[in-house]
This record gives sequence, structure tokens and C-alpha cells, in this order.
Amino acid sequence: MNIQLAMALISLAGTGLGTFGGILTSAKLTSYRLEQLEKKVDKHNSFAERIPVLEQKQKVSEHRIEDLERKFEK
Repeated sequence: MNIQLAMALISLAGTGLGTFGGILTSAKLTSYRLEQLEKKVDKHNSFAERIPVLEQKQKVSEHRIEDLERKFEK
């Protein structure tokens, strides 16, 4: 009976360690992937902030071109 109990305890410990190791590995992978997604979102946000500035500059440039065209048409 003692050998069976020892084997059961060893199996329990191995299963527990394996499960705990799997959980830790999964958590690390999830954390890494979240960090990568956050980096992509930060890049996207900085790009989204620059778009309105570029649109405004384009409008100003278009108005300047129209003014120059009118000036040279006369």
C-alpha cells in the first residue's frame, strides 16, 4: 500500500507542477502578445493624430494654389 500511495503522491505532484508550468507559460505568452498589440495600437494612434494635421495642411495648400491660379489667369 505504501508504494501505491507514494506513486499517487508523485503523480499528483507531477500533474500539479505540469499544470502550473503550463499556466505560467500561457500567461507569459498572453502578456507578450498584449504588449505587441499595445505597440501596434500606439503606432495607429499616433498616425490617427497626424491625419487631421495633414488634411488641414492640404486644404491650406489647395487654397494657395487656387489663389495663384487666379492671379496668373488675369
